[in-house]
Amino acid sequence: MDFIRRYKLLFGLAWLLLFAAWYFFRADGYASSSTAFVVTLVKVLDLAVLVCLCNYILIPRLLYKKKYALFAVCFVAMILASSLLKMQVLGRIMNNAYLLDWTTGWKVKIYDNVLPHFFLVLTGAAFKLMIDFLQLQNRVSDIAREKAEAELGFLKQQINPHFLFNALNTVYFQIDKSNSQARNSLHQLSEMLRYQLYEAGEERIPIEKEIQYLEDYIALQTQRKENVYNIKFSVDPAVKGFFIEPFLLLPFVENCFKHISHFTESENFIFITLSMKDERMIFSAENSCDESTLSNGDKGIGIANTRRRLELLYPNDFKLDILKTQNRFLLTLALDIHLKNNDHAKGT
Repeated sequence: MDFIRRYKLLFGLAWLLLFAAWYFFRADGYASSSTAFVVTLVKVLDLAVLVCLCNYILIPRLLYKKKYALFAVCFVAMILASSLLKMQVLGRIMNNAYLLDWTTGWKVKIYDNVLPHFFLVLTGAAFKLMIDFLQLQNRVSDIAREKAEAELGFLKQQINPHFLFNALNTVYFQIDKSNSQARNSLHQLSEMLRYQLYEAGEERIPIEKEIQYLEDYIALQTQRKENVYNIKFSVDPAVKGFFIEPFLLLPFVENCFKHISHFTESENFIFITLSMKDERMIFSAENSCDESTLSNGDKGIGIANTRRRLELLYPNDFKLDILKTQNRFLLTLALDIHLKNNDHAKGT
């Protein structure tokens, strides 16, 4: 937050300095100081608007999403429209009929207005690309460090997997065949451990495997709850064919079970849904809650950590909304998948 405030302050100061320098060097060329002030203000504001539109709309929404042709068309159209509008405004301020007539001297007008706009806005875009590249490098470093720390912690806690699965198989066959619920629970636990040990080591995994893990986790947690809990997990059939980070959604599901209410006269529920909308995965986790469940234990550390992962791994590609009332907690994650440009599907 402090970084954002400092960035906005420096951004504003840079434009003020540009305005002051522009006015200082060009004021003598106008009939009066007031006219020079207004003309300089119009030019600086015009340039600032162009730079902001390019850096914060065109680059993130078109260039970074590989829509190069559309970016070029929008960029050129923006420059031409702004140049024409600026000449109309300045022509009226200075009572200059030459600027108001686009049919005469158009080569000079292009040289004096369009080309400066073009190169100045490109310069601003170059600064934006450089800053974003440096931030990307920092994110890559943070991801590598956090991954190394996570792997080190995993190695410290890891039990020999062969011993673990052999022990689980032994317990499984010791359970009476008539006790199908206990056998199913142990089988689900075994599959979850297998996923953690062998499959979740990849940077990204198929969404189908992540869904299966969530189903096993929810099934085990449901068996621990009494019948007074209404627990539902629904997945849209369209949620398939792409890759995500492993265990990205699990903390949200864990949070539901950890903070579910214990009402005696009203419904205790957990509703979890996964759907797709316009190449966006929509994950929703909702649970009933009360003051006692929210005041005990973890107060959202898992959610805060997952938000940090999202910021590092999916910058500008996610939206996380949280709605908390007295007896209801709703978390919604919208994640841009980019099915056609999925990095893992390409083998990169």
